[in-house]
Amino acid sequence: MAGKKVLLTYEGIKTLEGELENLKTVRRNDVAEKLKEARAQGDLSENAEYDAAKEEQAEIEVRIVELETMLKNAIVIENEEKVEVVKPGYRVKLYDYTFEEEIEYLIVGSTEADPVNGKISNESPVGMALLNHKVGDEIDVDTTDGVDKYKILDITN
Repeated sequence: MAGKKVLLTYEGIKTLEGELENLKTVRRNDVAEKLKEARAQGDLSENAEYDAAKEEQAEIEVRIVELETMLKNAIVIENEEKVEVVKPGYRVKLYDYTFEEEIEYLIVGSTEADPVNGKISNESPVGMALLNHKVGDEIDVDTTDGVDKYKILDITN
């Protein structure tokens, strides 16, 4: 992950900053307290609580480094007032021919992707297929189940 640029919305940056702050201020202190309590029990060689706390501490430290690296390498998605083609950071309203319904996605970087909540990655098959297309374009997306077809109805901030 070192050096890899991470595409993030302002909301995504705030979310990662919040997680980082929580890990550094709350979770580190919680684990330190658990380690202190486990040490007080005596023999550490067969102390499951101590081992679990050390493992949790290591996971927290790894996540802190990951978050700091992502934030250091973040490229903020800048939204223009009006956009002619699909770009990361914009909402796209589509007509899904397969299910005969309208759907809406926010195109985000892979770090923020959350398909259940309508956020798809610009690196996903649908996200990649939509990029640089305009309202009225029809898009075919190869999936494991065959080809899905969409029509772009609207692009908004």
